[in-house]
Amino acid sequence: MLRKGMVVAALLVLPTFSTYGYFEEGDKEITLSGQAANNSDFDAFTAGAAGSIGYFMTDNLELSLRQSVTYSDVGETFLNGSTRVALDFHFDLEQIQPFVGGNFGYVYGDGVNDTFEAAPEVGVKFFVNSTTFIFVMGEYQIFFDSGDEADDAAEDGQFLYSLGIGFRF
Repeated sequence: MLRKGMVVAALLVLPTFSTYGYFEEGDKEITLSGQAANNSDFDAFTAGAAGSIGYFMTDNLELSLRQSVTYSDVGETFLNGSTRVALDFHFDLEQIQPFVGGNFGYVYGDGVNDTFEAAPEVGVKFFVNSTTFIFVMGEYQIFFDSGDEADDAAEDGQFLYSLGIGFRF
């Protein structure tokens, strides 16, 4: 009898995956993410943080404003930032929400050439409850330095990865 009671109690404590979050027209979201790297001697590092606010124009189409800041202490000390506007299409697979889209913005700071950038992006949001999700996103930033040819700009781009948490409200 005790064993049966323990099983029932364990099932009550486990999260139920039938209750999931999803996006609807008019929803808003806020996200926070971070990244860090260091060398093998732990005497040089890079750390960054990013945040965004988004608005769902339809159940699947989101318009976002993103801000990121990166601090680097690799040889020299740099502080860089970027401000971007993004448009993403979400695929409603209940608890899992893959998305694809792009962004356009401006990159600036001590360690970069201040310039415009554009990036295709892809990611997925995994709802842990009806309002909170964990997300991962990747993008390929193409920089528009003055004087660069279009093919050079694409070849000189960079990959950017994000892992973070978000809240739907």
